[in-house]
Amino acid sequence: MKCFLRRLGSRVLGVLHGFDRMRFRGSKRQLCYAAGMLGWLGHARVSLKEFKLFARETTETLCRSIQAAAEQAGLFEYLNSSQTSKEETALKRARRQGRHEGLIAVLACVEPCQTMQVRGNPQTKLLELRSEPAKCKHYYHYYLDPVYGLRYTRMQTWFPFTMHVGLNGREWLAQQMTEAGMAFTQKDNCFTWIEDFAAAQTLAQRQLTTAWPKLLDRWAKESCPLLFDQLLKGVLPYYWSLEDGEYATDFAFRSADDLQRWYPKLVQYAQMVLHGTDVLRFMGYRVRHDGRPRQDLVDEVRTTVKEFVEGTRVKHYAAGNSLKMYDKFGQVLRVESLLRDLRHFKVYRGLEGQEDGPKEYRRLRQGVADVHRRAAINQKINERYAEALANVAETTPLAELTKDLGRRRKWQGRSLRPLNPLAPEDVALLEAIGRGEDALNGFRNRDVRQRLYGDAPAVERKRQSAKVTRLLRLLRGHGLIAKVPKTHRYQMTDQGRRCVTALLSARQATTQELLLAA
Repeated sequence: MKCFLRRLGSRVLGVLHGFDRMRFRGSKRQLCYAAGMLGWLGHARVSLKEFKLFARETTETLCRSIQAAAEQAGLFEYLNSSQTSKEETALKRARRQGRHEGLIAVLACVEPCQTMQVRGNPQTKLLELRSEPAKCKHYYHYYLDPVYGLRYTRMQTWFPFTMHVGLNGREWLAQQMTEAGMAFTQKDNCFTWIEDFAAAQTLAQRQLTTAWPKLLDRWAKESCPLLFDQLLKGVLPYYWSLEDGEYATDFAFRSADDLQRWYPKLVQYAQMVLHGTDVLRFMGYRVRHDGRPRQDLVDEVRTTVKEFVEGTRVKHYAAGNSLKMYDKFGQVLRVESLLRDLRHFKVYRGLEGQEDGPKEYRRLRQGVADVHRRAAINQKINERYAEALANVAETTPLAELTKDLGRRRKWQGRSLRPLNPLAPEDVALLEAIGRGEDALNGFRNRDVRQRLYGDAPAVERKRQSAKVTRLLRLLRGHGLIAKVPKTHRYQMTDQGRRCVTALLSARQATTQELLLAA
């Protein structure tokens, strides 16, 4: 981040971190697995033979309650296709009816979901409960909230009555800034100008301290009071988790020309220079010493580039999660990460239900208790990616950058040979030190040795390590890397980063691309 702002800071108005789209999932955990559901049915005195009739009557009662109230208020609409945009439909109805606050629409449609069903077991000849995919009616309640902006609830009308709640962090921030009397310019879900970016960031940070269970329970009950008050008595409250949380880092540029001059280069760099292992490391995954991903992450990294009305999007997919970059309305560079698979991420916390007890590094939870911890991980991912993109912000011609590499140098009384950017051995060396994952912590002799030579017997490793020492000395003499004081690590200098990035990018470019750039 600091490197990115140092290179492009004069063109950037400000930076804003925070959640964009957020979708929470509410689960009645007691009803989501067979044993828990059997226990509740026993408490309600419902046998498995009676379950289908009981479930249908419960669903019909719930649907009548929701639909009758919505029709009476003139807010109900049934959608024939689940592919229809609910948000657009709700906003059109609100404009047509002149509604500017509160409940603006109640939409119904049939959609896929996970349901509880009773099925016969051919082996035991007994009935049993199963969780299986099916389709049922869902109700969407859309609200224009004076505090949170546009939000919605999505209610599944068959057991286990899963609930989803959605809102947009940028819309919420817009309401916060309006309340604080702060001037800003908003386009869709981004801000091209804010009067005080630092104050806006403080407001965005407050979102992370929200008492989510209390707030989400209130919104859920507001949409379906009958479910809470009568139909599911004795069931534990909803367990809320953040199913989708897009965390965005926005760089607002002073003018569209400034961003458009750099963005094609950023796209080319992300597509042609960054490797799959770079993306994995940006996203916090461990990579083997030889630079290859672990066996469980092989073939799970890919990059796509797509054109949208808002701009060009570069998206990296890695192990079920994603990291993307796009130019919003030609003036905002957005880096956005989305974590869906949290198995590989750990945070420092106590056990669930014992938050004040002994803490240690444990798995990051999907639940709302870890929303603030997930935000911190997302922000680090975005910053590592921006740090790598900083390598592109260079205006010096390639010939000027590399003119001294082909000359002999004197360093600490030693005569050092020239570097040849076209020789295979020197190219491999530059690739070994030019990886984006080293931007934060640097690299060691063993890292470079592993990347150059791979696994080898102990005796051979010692010889290879001695050669790498000489190569690192060569790079230091040419000013490409510097030793981190009091460590065994090295980092690329600003000059080295510019030279190596330019050389590697030129090697990947076609003749036509080089002629166009010239």
